[in-house]
Amino acid sequence: MPYFLLMAVSLGVAFRVDATNGPGWQFLAFALSLPLVAATGLLAPVRLLEAGAARTLAGVPGAALAAAPAGSWAARRRAAAWFTAHLGLGGLVSGATLAVPPLACVLLAAPFSAALRDSRFGAQLPLPHDAPWLGPPTGLALLAALTAAAAGAGALLVRLAPALLGPTPADRLAAAEARAADLAARNRLARELHDSVGHALSAVTLQAAAAGKVLDADPEFVREALAAIEDTARGAVAELDTVLGLLREDEAAGTAPSPTLADLDGLLSRTRAAGVTVVLPRGGPPGGLPRLVSREAYRIVQEGLANALRHAGTVRVALYLAADEKELTLTMENSLTARRGDAARGGGRGLRGIEERAALLGGSARWGAREGTWRLEVRLPLGAAR
Repeated sequence: MPYFLLMAVSLGVAFRVDATNGPGWQFLAFALSLPLVAATGLLAPVRLLEAGAARTLAGVPGAALAAAPAGSWAARRRAAAWFTAHLGLGGLVSGATLAVPPLACVLLAAPFSAALRDSRFGAQLPLPHDAPWLGPPTGLALLAALTAAAAGAGALLVRLAPALLGPTPADRLAAAEARAADLAARNRLARELHDSVGHALSAVTLQAAAAGKVLDADPEFVREALAAIEDTARGAVAELDTVLGLLREDEAAGTAPSPTLADLDGLLSRTRAAGVTVVLPRGGPPGGLPRLVSREAYRIVQEGLANALRHAGTVRVALYLAADEKELTLTMENSLTARRGDAARGGGRGLRGIEERAALLGGSARWGAREGTWRLEVRLPLGAAR
């Protein structure tokens, strides 16, 4: 109605006529208002508002409609097409609803009122003057036609809603990328928790169990074990703070930076305190590595040592770290014990996490048992990280 009245006033000013009187001027004003409707439909919020109208008034499933304002011109054009169809069909149906019921009532009453038939209004009825009995069936036919037109317009809009108000391919791609990013963030958080906190808990469990066995016989060892447990717990708290920083995405807000191979000595010391003998046959970790590679390598070593603690117990673990211009090679070996059987048959979340970390850097991870030795080998390329 606002668009129609605006065009009617504009026509009245331009042609000095009453454009709201007479079907010819009315239909012209209505037709000229549709381009203005389409232009309004290009506004970004229109899609969201019309999706709400289609969902609430027409019963269109919400999953088939967009849940955000139009973000591209393709989406805006589709929303404008729906908006034009909505207001255009709605205007026609509402106009017919105002005109047809009173006319139908007059037609229904025409056979029973000679005064009505002889009046000026009766002379304009679409009936032969000598056949007033045609009035009732004509009135009923008009009401049926109006009902069918309203139902047809509604059905057409319901059919058009998913195509014109639904998500565009760009919207679907953006939603898929958002879901993938969310899943990647959750997987990263799960890996960090598993590798950092899981390692600390494994070490604390072994230290506490060992201390409990010699509580009365060797108080000095118990004191050392309790000190190691305290140190491991403090490290776990720091690691947890780092992992929570991944959720906040704000390392500047006080969270500790993620550990790298430069922090490997502390990790090895805590592991040795749990009773595992860790040796580096070729010296310490190589220097000059990209921080991303160094960080992921630290987590891989941490998970490898946690696996040794959980599945092999207090065994000797040999750790080899070698880097050239192309990649870092990380190898861990320990003797295979009876406790290692489950891991040898398939591995758990930790090994899958190691494989995911390597894959994210374009590297590879292999593991398995051979000749009584459990071996984990990971290759991390350096070029992609740089």
